[in-house]
Amino acid sequence: MGTSPVSEFLTLFLMVLIVGSKLIHCTVTYDKNAIIIDGQRRILISGSIHYPRSTPDMWEDLVQKAKDGGLDVIDTYVFWNVHEPSPGNYNFEDRFDLVRFIKTVQKVGLFVHLRIGPYVCAEWNFGYLEFLLFYMLVLLTSVPSIHDYIPSSFWGFPVWLKYVPGISFRTDNGPFKAAMQGFTQKIVHMMKDERLFQSQGGPIIFSQINTCNGFYCDAFSPNKPYKPTMWTEAWSGWEPKYGHLKELHRAIKLCEHELVSSDPTITLLGTYQQAHVFSSGKGSCAAFLANYHTQSAARVMFNNMHYVLPPWSISILPDCRNVVFNTAKVGVQTSHVQMLPTGSRFFSWETYDEDISSLGASSRMTAPGLMEQINVTRDTTDYLWYITSVNINPSESFLRGGQWPTLTVESAGHALHVFINGQFSGSAFGTRENREFTFTGPVNLRAGTNRIALLSIAVGLPNVGVHYETWKTGILGPVMLHGLKQGNKDLTWQQWSYQVGLKGEAMNLVSPNSASSVDWIQGSLANRQQPLKWYKGDCSSCSYSGTFRPPKCQLGCGQPTQRWYHVPRSWLKPKQNLLVVFEELGGDASKISLVKRSTTSVCADAFEHHPAMENYNTESNGESERNLHQAKVHLRCAPGQSISAIKFASFGTPTGTCGSFQEGTCHAPNSHSVVEKECIGRESCMVAISNSNFGADPCPSKLKKLSVEAVCSTLCGVDIPISFRMDNVLVQSTYVGLAYALNSHSMAFLSRDGLGK
Repeated sequence: MGTSPVSEFLTLFLMVLIVGSKLIHCTVTYDKNAIIIDGQRRILISGSIHYPRSTPDMWEDLVQKAKDGGLDVIDTYVFWNVHEPSPGNYNFEDRFDLVRFIKTVQKVGLFVHLRIGPYVCAEWNFGYLEFLLFYMLVLLTSVPSIHDYIPSSFWGFPVWLKYVPGISFRTDNGPFKAAMQGFTQKIVHMMKDERLFQSQGGPIIFSQINTCNGFYCDAFSPNKPYKPTMWTEAWSGWEPKYGHLKELHRAIKLCEHELVSSDPTITLLGTYQQAHVFSSGKGSCAAFLANYHTQSAARVMFNNMHYVLPPWSISILPDCRNVVFNTAKVGVQTSHVQMLPTGSRFFSWETYDEDISSLGASSRMTAPGLMEQINVTRDTTDYLWYITSVNINPSESFLRGGQWPTLTVESAGHALHVFINGQFSGSAFGTRENREFTFTGPVNLRAGTNRIALLSIAVGLPNVGVHYETWKTGILGPVMLHGLKQGNKDLTWQQWSYQVGLKGEAMNLVSPNSASSVDWIQGSLANRQQPLKWYKGDCSSCSYSGTFRPPKCQLGCGQPTQRWYHVPRSWLKPKQNLLVVFEELGGDASKISLVKRSTTSVCADAFEHHPAMENYNTESNGESERNLHQAKVHLRCAPGQSISAIKFASFGTPTGTCGSFQEGTCHAPNSHSVVEKECIGRESCMVAISNSNFGADPCPSKLKKLSVEAVCSTLCGVDIPISFRMDNVLVQSTYVGLAYALNSHSMAFLSRDGLGK
């Protein structure tokens, strides 16, 4: 049966996981409306934290922030390649301590949705595997598996799996299923042994095999009428700014009882407007008023009251009367952040150059023709040297002042640096859209034997696509030398030597113990002789109306993909911190500094006609409290800071944005003093938006709002987060930028689009 565009729009908006929040021995079942916990239909709002992407010391704070933002559950993938780097050898230490992470979530008081996968997309190297082992989960866990949401295709794999004899991906294949089953059982038994499933009193209320089986939730519906509709990812809204959805979560909680009690009644309010009304059966109702016109606001009548709906928005009325949230008017705090000097500095920079001259002397592999890169490296490194030699006749005209020969190299991806007789000769790169590319450039050859060394770079492995296990990486040819007296010379099938990785990798120069094994040269890291390219881009004007696409509202066009890099505090020592930077294309290490991130001011504004929800609670019977409060501006400095001054305050018709607010034609004269009284000296404060709070109505005929900018100051003795500042080091035009490590901890491998490893 077809649905109208507005129905699909509202369905996408409302489809949150329906669950609950008590972390005790509980029963989890379901019906067509909801997941049922201890007999009560509940709504669960979930968010993802990928435990390997942070340190264990950070986990509790991250989970607490998620809880403060209104989440009930943390979902996480289980990352196969980090846990089983080689067959049967497992790693659950440090950042990969899955049990510790789940227990941290339980400690904070949230549920867990464990996405064993084992395939993950996650912007993660190669993704992993998935298969139809739902019934295995049912047998092993007693946790309700979502076994009816079966994928139509299977993506991803750890690299070693590609080389299992007889394996075939995305098919009913014995070796494939055996490897998959072994890893899945390992994770399930580990969770059971630690008593982490809900039936054992643990926080895991969902576990699933299938992940990433599509982008749009309206494409997946229950296969039985008694099952609820569920969805696990809000693509492409993966990364909202912290706080943007907090009020939305509160609004949904206020509607919880009605949302899980019945199907909606849909009423047309206009050509592009609808009301979706949910009733509890006990006389209460919640309404969602939708305007899916992308350009025009609408004034509609609902329950004998008028409502103004901005374009492409939904207003939420938890009591079918009062608007508590509109998707086009998100009241959220914004912050100004400064990077302040730490007082620490890098006392000196020393350099060590990769030794190009000895390439091939100790190569472990020699073969005729060109070999695929991953088959050689097995993804143990991103680098593979292709080395060969060519003899040049002394009679060649270019040796006597003629035009140099041209070298062309066809690569399957992702980047390439060319060295002739130990000297850098040029680079070439693929793109995100087209990994394949051709290097074409003049080469300075000499009479006699010339050594050609091609450094091929893999910038991660694919994690999505049809049969991407067959995709190639590296130099596959042809490799041609043009402009010789006897014509073109094909180097493709002559003898090639292969050297896996860089010498610095083999010597583990990122380790304080190994760094002393080479002679470092005092001086700058910069190499001004190597080519750098900068790309200029334009940002279009920003409008969120209409269907969202990732290119909408982009910022920082033409700027480096990333400038600041968080340094986990647990990685730092009181002294003698070793930072090792590997830069492929040149940069200036003197511009690298260690800084502290400090919130200098916070801003917020809100209109008087949108009530704020100061609290939301759900009673044991599943009903929500309905204490609707008048609109308020909420301000909060970072932990360890307090509000020291009010830089701007205006109740009326102020204009501008954070950092550039200005008074409008309507302004309450005592705005500044009212806000100062409520906020000075506090970490956080709330200021009611009402005429009475500001003495009188400054302009009775106009819709008013309160805009505030407050200055935050750090309290004495409080630590604040630390980041590295790196200027003129990352070159945006290249796929490969830099890799760096702090005290043996690998920190980043940067790529052109910012999706580092």
